[in-house]
Amino acid sequence: MIRSFLVLGITLAAALPAQADLQHRLSSSVQIDVGGASTRAVRLGNSFSVSGSGVNTTDGTTAGAIGGLGAHTNGVNALTPVTATQATNGAAFTFSNTYQAGDATLTSAPTVGEVPGFSDITSTAGGTVGNAAATINTSGAITLTPGGANTSVTGQVISEINMQ
Repeated sequence: MIRSFLVLGITLAAALPAQADLQHRLSSSVQIDVGGASTRAVRLGNSFSVSGSGVNTTDGTTAGAIGGLGAHTNGVNALTPVTATQATNGAAFTFSNTYQAGDATLTSAPTVGEVPGFSDITSTAGGTVGNAAATINTSGAITLTPGGANTSVTGQVISEINMQ
């Protein structure tokens, strides 16, 4: 009798369905980006530097003057140059003087597509699609074909399995 209950229990246990929530999600995407033309122009400013020791300086008019940046025209300063002579013959001395003229400011707005004559310019040509292509087949294989300059091609396949 115990044996028949055991057989009956095993039979019932095998016949009950398993309870599980199973979710399978597939998604795929492709993207082709074609960049637009762009230009970045940065105006270089004016700079002046002077340093030294053991020297006598003049700007040609005033003894002891160290020169510098004067009035500006269209953003470019005039330079007041300085000259230096050794203060004591045979004594140690140092002298350094630098000047960088800045870029002129624009007197009118630039025409679309033109680049102002500044010192720091970066230009990027507009992208071209060319032969750009992207495909994903039913097995999830991705085929990407690059396009022309300033173009990117991206593809992805996502497979998710969730069991609860």
